[in-house]
Amino acid sequence: MIVKILKKSTTFKAVNYNSGKVDKNRGELLLVKNFGALQGMENLRPQDYINYLQAVSTRSTRIKYPQFHVSISTKGRQHSKEELAEIAQKWMDGMGYGEQPYLLIFHKDTDNNHVHLVSTRVGRDGKKISDRYEKLKAYRVLNQIMGEDREQQLTSHLQKALSYNYSTRAQFMMLLENLGYTLVRKNNMYCINKNETEIGQIQLSKVDERIASYQKDKARLIQIRALIEKYKHSRDPSIKYNENGYYSNLADFLRDQFGLQFVFHGKDGKAPYGYTLFDHSGKAIYKGAEIMVLKELIAPKPDHFSSIEVKKLPKEKQAATSNEQSNLTASNNSNIQLEESSTELNGGQSADLANGAQDLSEFEIPILTVDINIADDIDDEAILGRNRRRKRKSRTNTR
Repeated sequence: MIVKILKKSTTFKAVNYNSGKVDKNRGELLLVKNFGALQGMENLRPQDYINYLQAVSTRSTRIKYPQFHVSISTKGRQHSKEELAEIAQKWMDGMGYGEQPYLLIFHKDTDNNHVHLVSTRVGRDGKKISDRYEKLKAYRVLNQIMGEDREQQLTSHLQKALSYNYSTRAQFMMLLENLGYTLVRKNNMYCINKNETEIGQIQLSKVDERIASYQKDKARLIQIRALIEKYKHSRDPSIKYNENGYYSNLADFLRDQFGLQFVFHGKDGKAPYGYTLFDHSGKAIYKGAEIMVLKELIAPKPDHFSSIEVKKLPKEKQAATSNEQSNLTASNNSNIQLEESSTELNGGQSADLANGAQDLSEFEIPILTVDINIADDIDDEAILGRNRRRKRKSRTNTR
């Protein structure tokens, strides 16, 4: 986790910066604290918060740069916005800003979850909040918070992991690795490490009990597939790679809007060979092929009209085509007259057939329920187990 004290300023332009993120749906205002009567008002503007911070800051004329602007970020999605908000409030207390007016904004427009804090360095007594060894103190306070919360946080994460529906040990391990842990198997348990320090253990029997209760929710699988189909042509499904791993615009959108997190499996930026889906809304983990094979997932929308050329016919051909259409119309009229005569000769059999067709509407048409045979994905126990051995991670293949 990283804490960064951002540029100082004579004004509170950080309020407008963070408000802009919220307006563009790239951020979310999580907390307004210690703003007095202002907090009871509705439809506040960014300028209202700025005015309040400036009013507090004018109690000291010696402080040239009153703005206090900080960001606290986690790696990837290891901490949710709620967890980051809790950590940020404790951090403000530890830094001496717990009683100051401040805004807490969550940003969701980067690969790493992070929050911003905006406050004033001037206390209500007109004195400056101490900034002595501020950067060193910032990490000391953060490390203290994380150390105190580490065991409690692991207990919470294990409870969360054991509430998910999954079918293999590898999927359980991936869920905890997604939360920032590494697991090493020793005898009949997993040793759980964070930052190369063992902080807890879990018996394999507990994981196996959860696996034994696994039930595939076919209705949910169909629902997830429908969501992918709905949005894959309005969001770029192609997979890209950066220092944080594989990603796609479609996957990011489905994660943010529906809690569907795609974990693509590949190596060194090469084309991924498969994926796992974490359904955080439904608390389940699926092999990618249970939802949609990777090739279909990343296939671009076909353009049915791109290869069709509309050419204007010459006048001579247009005239010939017009004559052909006139002849065809006349021919159709003749056929209609012949059919009417035939109907009279056959004693109205055609009319009887038409009435019979109408009578079919009285029958109930059965609705067919199709049992979809979902193919298995690449064996993640074997593949992921092999990759873990190469990376000196725990082996999950027990076969």
